[in-house]
Amino acid sequence: MRTPAPDSRPVGLTIAGSDSGGGAGIQADLATMTAHGVFGTSAITAVTAQHTRGVESSFVLPLEEIRAQLEAVTSDFDVGAAKTGMLATTEIVQFVADRAGAFDFPLVVDPVMVATSGDRLLEPEAERAYEDLLGEATLATPNADEAEVLTDIAVVDEESAREAGAAILETGVDAVLVKGGHIPGDHVRDVLVTEDGVRTFEHPRIDTEATHGSGCTLAAAITARLATGDSLETAVEGATDFLARAVRYHYDVGRGHGAVNHAVDLRNEAGRNLAAEDVQAIVDRFVERDVSVLVPEVGMNVVGATPHAESVGETAAVEGRITRTLSGVQPNRGVRFGASSHMARFLLSAREFHPDLRFAVNCRFGPDVEDALESLEWSLAEYDRAEEPAAVKETEGSTMGWGARQAFGDREEPPEAVIDRGDVGKEAMTKLVASDPETLADRVLALEDELGTDAALEGEGRP
Repeated sequence: MRTPAPDSRPVGLTIAGSDSGGGAGIQADLATMTAHGVFGTSAITAVTAQHTRGVESSFVLPLEEIRAQLEAVTSDFDVGAAKTGMLATTEIVQFVADRAGAFDFPLVVDPVMVATSGDRLLEPEAERAYEDLLGEATLATPNADEAEVLTDIAVVDEESAREAGAAILETGVDAVLVKGGHIPGDHVRDVLVTEDGVRTFEHPRIDTEATHGSGCTLAAAITARLATGDSLETAVEGATDFLARAVRYHYDVGRGHGAVNHAVDLRNEAGRNLAAEDVQAIVDRFVERDVSVLVPEVGMNVVGATPHAESVGETAAVEGRITRTLSGVQPNRGVRFGASSHMARFLLSAREFHPDLRFAVNCRFGPDVEDALESLEWSLAEYDRAEEPAAVKETEGSTMGWGARQAFGDREEPPEAVIDRGDVGKEAMTKLVASDPETLADRVLALEDELGTDAALEGEGRP
């Protein structure tokens, strides 16, 4: 027999409906809680037959069954935080409101009142009952339409979101997060309103309609973070960041628009070690082959991104770069995350246009390299930093974004190599990108081979 090794986890509770399509409801809530290291429990209010294209039917559970589920969970588990989702009827809303007064843990209320189509989902009595429920809650997370139902204030911008949030505070809820996903614009602004002030969480809008389950997922992420001990503001900040990544790297499932990726952070974290190992494998091939002829004056670096990387800290690279020595090329130190700045920002900027790109390397550039690239007949792109707008040069970190737009912005497929022609005091570079480590290494070695061939032909006096 083996000695058990129990894993103690915070407990979260969701009181919501079931989504047979898996993208929203308790399925989304439990998956999100698991992704945050929280053990998820549930009290199901209704069962829906739905998929990525819509709801086919729904069945509301008898109140006694909902009561039994809630009592079973709260009598046995040490719940750290709870959330509500689809409550379906006036009777259920009022029941949860009555029970919430006895909760000794934070409660997040996602007031599911309006369908994506704009149709009202609840009868007026249920909408009024929500005021009692909000009075017992720690946080309400209405979208713009739901905030309007609760306040009669049309939420069309950040200012009206603040106004609606302040009005909802009058129900007795501790805080209100007015979500900005339904408000048009290039950025999504979620506005947190408390008695102490207002804070806005802003993220670039993702150009996708695969947002099924986004409201459930956000509320569940906040709930999970509260259960682990985060303050409210910290929980909201982390949850909005989480949702932004979950929407960008959404699940492409079903025949509709897909669903948000509840496991995105788990999978990204799981890819860290492999990304670092892949970078090290590329470096080992370069050392074994001795690619000195391609190492720039400033040194070479290889960068590898995690599957869903969004920041420099999620890219692995050689600390101190790869340099030429008397015995060939050698990395100055080992591979670690956040070790690259220049190439990491270039790769992340390229991923804005082609998210499958995960590896990049900078090589020397010169007439001989340009001839070799032409001989290989690769797809090429280039940019000249002498043409970079002054406003971009003055903004720290923006050069790589500008360069990536020139190289990748108007292409359906990414180029195999990008020529950065440099600027005054900036060395010209050849930047190679690829979706996998083998392809990146193969391309560098092919370029090195071509340079050797060109040198041999030149030595023979051949054109």
